[in-house]
Amino acid sequence: MLRMCFGMLLTFVSFFITASPAHADSGNTPGCQKVTARQCLDLALNAMGGRERLQQINNARLQTIGHTLLMEQSYRQEPFITSYETATTTLDFANQQLFKEAILTWPESDPNQSELKSTTVVGPEGGVTRTKDGDRPCGLVCVDEAEEQLALGPARILLTASKAQDLQFSRPEILRSTSHAVLSFTWNKVPVRVLLNGFNHLPDAVETTQEFHDFWYFWGDVRQRTYFDNWQIFQGISYPTNLVQERNGSVWRSTQALKVEFNVPVEPSAFQMDTAMAQRSPASKGWGGRAFNPNKDIALAPGIDLFPGAWNSTIVKLSDGVVILEAPISGLYTQGVVEEAKKRYPGARIEAVLSTSDSWPHTGGVRFAVASGLPVYILDLNRPLLDRIVAAPHTIDPDALAQPGAHKAPIWKIVAGKEQVGTGPNRMELYPIRGASTERQYMVYFPEHHLLYASDTLALNDDGSLYDPELMFEVAQAVKRENLNVNTVFAMHQTPVAWEKVVALIEKARSGEANMKAPASELR
Repeated sequence: MLRMCFGMLLTFVSFFITASPAHADSGNTPGCQKVTARQCLDLALNAMGGRERLQQINNARLQTIGHTLLMEQSYRQEPFITSYETATTTLDFANQQLFKEAILTWPESDPNQSELKSTTVVGPEGGVTRTKDGDRPCGLVCVDEAEEQLALGPARILLTASKAQDLQFSRPEILRSTSHAVLSFTWNKVPVRVLLNGFNHLPDAVETTQEFHDFWYFWGDVRQRTYFDNWQIFQGISYPTNLVQERNGSVWRSTQALKVEFNVPVEPSAFQMDTAMAQRSPASKGWGGRAFNPNKDIALAPGIDLFPGAWNSTIVKLSDGVVILEAPISGLYTQGVVEEAKKRYPGARIEAVLSTSDSWPHTGGVRFAVASGLPVYILDLNRPLLDRIVAAPHTIDPDALAQPGAHKAPIWKIVAGKEQVGTGPNRMELYPIRGASTERQYMVYFPEHHLLYASDTLALNDDGSLYDPELMFEVAQAVKRENLNVNTVFAMHQTPVAWEKVVALIEKARSGEANMKAPASELR
């Protein structure tokens, strides 16, 4: 189970301010006064070692170490928790292929399971992840990242720019207190800007505006800037060994190359993959294409229907309408939940949507709810994040909220303490959890049924143990604090479980830590 909570600042305005008309005045371009855009590019090529040397790089092998700030995983927003990765990546420029072996250290894993090893292969036909059971499609994100490294990485960015028919100057920009010439062009329909140092002509940063297929999908048009630094000479080529990526103005990832090799011997078998599996990766629908499946549901009580999946949604029939519990993954998915509710209860009004967490996949359908004019119950701490999500531009792939005629202003119902939703036997009570790891979640209690929805806190491992006992310990504390009488609990990633069983699992986990067992009165 992954936490997908995010706090990002969207700063697209600065991109449009710094972008210039098609024919910027080169007379004021730092380091490239009175020359054309292509002549300025030639100066950059020479600064890196020359066009010919760069063209002679058929492949590059990089041994890297890096970290990623888990903005989509951190429980309490900034400062973010961090994952770490060591990798050996071979970039085959001649054949447009990538081979990567990586070890990821994941901070939220169960004990002794923090290291995840992976092998990824990507080629023109698509990409796979190698497993002990054979190749599996690796998804759109790995294909996107490979294509970007092969075309816009340090060894190829200037050569890619030189092939662009629309290469031109954009308005100069100050970067690290230094004036930079800016060259812009289009690559694969993606606008690209290269910032060239006005003193030494080296490319100091590459910027794109695009829609990503990882968890950044929910932000629509994302501005990514990759900084090049720590330049070193390899085989006559000046190469930046440190890359720092920003997305929407926030530092996200840093990667340091510990070893750089060009034109290394490569076994052709390294790039071999199951073609059928590889072809499925670029054909995958990504986050935005995940549809709701109404064919499998669990009746928790009359009028309370849980639809399990990777992310669960629940349709609740109240005496005065219908409420949707969670709008996860995407607008398409949430639209399916709403349509199913209307099908099950014709004529009943959709009264509200409950969004209990700030986690990205959990909020993926909130924009659809806003576009539909539905009130959305959100935790007080999550409003700044959700305001930014609603305001995020989606011009590349317009969603429901970006369509003409959509409701633009959200109808937030802020949960800062106990809130009652609806009337009748399925009425709900909302309670902020307020734990260290659950600070940005609220739980939903059905008092008539002694039923609790625990947001993104409960998941059972294959052996029946709790995925993260701390999360459920904090829920149990909140249950005791609010004097709730719970018989059954379910969550975003978990179908119903007896509350007594969960309490026993919490106590078992706590008794194994520091050899101390939590007194029964602490949780009951």
